[in-house]
Amino acid sequence: MIGKLKGTIDEIGDDHVLVDVHGVCYVAYCSGRTLSRLGSQGEACALFIETYVREDQLKLFGFMTALEREWFNLLQSVQGVGAKVALAILSILTPSELANAIALQDRTAVSRAQGVGPKVAVRIVTELKNKAPAFAGEAINIGLKQELGEGVASAPVSDAVSALTNLGYSRDQAANAVAAAMKTAGEGADSAKLIRLGLKELAR
Repeated sequence: MIGKLKGTIDEIGDDHVLVDVHGVCYVAYCSGRTLSRLGSQGEACALFIETYVREDQLKLFGFMTALEREWFNLLQSVQGVGAKVALAILSILTPSELANAIALQDRTAVSRAQGVGPKVAVRIVTELKNKAPAFAGEAINIGLKQELGEGVASAPVSDAVSALTNLGYSRDQAANAVAAAMKTAGEGADSAKLIRLGLKELAR
């Protein structure tokens, strides 16, 4: 089983990279985002690998980070999502953005990926809702965003997020800012205080 490849780039295709490891070239299929972050021919590269072994084929899928590889496998636990669709999703969304979309139940963001129809998008954000926090990293407050997405967040929190989005910030930015404000002000803070502290966070 191959877990990681370190070598030099021999060739980059539309959906794969050829990695030369001491004279042996491996084909690794990658997301568009991963391919865009690789260097040029002859440059060194390192990829985390997921190995697929089937009766009639052996395929390697390459990722810049272990977290991206974990999302690749997690996405395929949803009916209708295979390797190709999982890579398409990871081509347009980073792991953190994908975790955000799931926490906020934002099926529109997920459906931007090629091959993801409305029904599959709904299944992804619904079925992975409880699994996403473990893969989210530290950049976002998944708990708050789940509450916002489900419509069960407190009125001050919802009002503060709404006010910040009305000022032109994205919902993601607003939710992050309010989450940071809550850490400072406490959960009992009113919307005015959360807005004020949120704006300070956004101004940093």
